[in-house]
Amino acid sequence: MGLDSLPPKVLYQGFDGGGFSFLKNIVEESARYVLRSCHPPITIPAWLVMFSGVSPGELGIYGFRHRKPGFFDYYIVNSSYVKVPTLWEEASRRGLRIGLYGVPPTYPPKPVNGVLVTDFTTPGPDKPYTFPPWLRRELERISGFTIFDIVYRSEDKERVARDLFRMLENHLVQVEYLAKRRRWDLFIYVEIAVDRAHHAFWRYFDKEHPRYEYHPVYSNVIPEVYRRLDRWFERLFKEVLKNSIVVVASDHGVKAMKGAFTINQWLAEQGYLKLRAEKDKVKPGTELREDMVDWSSTIAWGWGGYYSRIFINLKGREKHGVVEPKYYEDTVEQLRRDIMKIRGPCGEQWRNAVYRPDELYPVVRGDAPDLMVYLDDLSWRPAGTIGWPSNYLSENDRGPDDAVHDWYGVFAVYDPEGTVEKGDRGLIEISYVRKLLEELLYG
Repeated sequence: MGLDSLPPKVLYQGFDGGGFSFLKNIVEESARYVLRSCHPPITIPAWLVMFSGVSPGELGIYGFRHRKPGFFDYYIVNSSYVKVPTLWEEASRRGLRIGLYGVPPTYPPKPVNGVLVTDFTTPGPDKPYTFPPWLRRELERISGFTIFDIVYRSEDKERVARDLFRMLENHLVQVEYLAKRRRWDLFIYVEIAVDRAHHAFWRYFDKEHPRYEYHPVYSNVIPEVYRRLDRWFERLFKEVLKNSIVVVASDHGVKAMKGAFTINQWLAEQGYLKLRAEKDKVKPGTELREDMVDWSSTIAWGWGGYYSRIFINLKGREKHGVVEPKYYEDTVEQLRRDIMKIRGPCGEQWRNAVYRPDELYPVVRGDAPDLMVYLDDLSWRPAGTIGWPSNYLSENDRGPDDAVHDWYGVFAVYDPEGTVEKGDRGLIEISYVRKLLEELLYG
């Protein structure tokens, strides 16, 4: 059971608002690891790293969206870009029966030796999203249309909460139906509703959040998500799973977002990015477009997100490249040094980290950025939009968002036969998880 973005303090230390009860008892009888996520700690590629056993560099996947070198626009990563065998594909090849639900990115669906329902990147229920194809009609008969995701960055919190619970119940009904009606040896279920609840309601839940606010309704949304999962899991465990090895995992953790930093505005101020219009003539929150950039005088530009991807305007690679290849190394290193000097809004020291992909990965494939930037150990979200009166924003430029990702998630293994030693087992790298899961599957 994958609980997207669940941090160790929730599952292991009781920071759950009373939401988890039965699951905590199971975890107490489990081997408990703190999971160290990948670079970057994002849903895509993190779940893929877990189930493939290779790094994002080897996957050639560095986030949800990717830029083709030489072009300004991007494409969305889906299952067709996954070129390495996954745990469930290998298990299928060996003849094991598979149940797969909501694992990112599995859209569009590929054949497995069993059943598959795709993930939150699925464009909608009108698209093919199951294997076998006719499973879709079966699921819709028992639960209505499958809900893949919700709009969670919204000022309308009541609607977010309503949609969140509706999506969660939709998933729970379908997973329980499949777990009970199908024969399987390996079932993997990832629930994205946990992540969406954290992003939308974390400041109402975490009293250490710099913008913490108690609300009689919103402060209970996250514990209620936990409670509904817990009651569902208890019922499923007693009816189906009591003789099974149960693994509870997350792909990364979560923590308070302190604010957003306008990375492209900063690049412009530092002389790396040249805009055709002055900042005060651009509407706040404007997406950086290709026609807004004076490419003849631009050295680098960036993307926002949980981390920033910086691209050098390299001659011979980019359509309007100006940086000579012989100056590439010096340019990258100077930009790295400048980013490391970025401080907070009051001049406070930030824990910034700037990497070249080849420093993180044994192999770098696909459309990798030139630099990967984490601001203040992920606490500040890079914002790619421009036109803001300040480089420091109190909110995400994409809409209301209370949380950012953190490096540490959970990984707990419950074995009813006791062959797995229970207790605290320390740190486990997310890329090692596949090997451990294979040992559980095959001995």
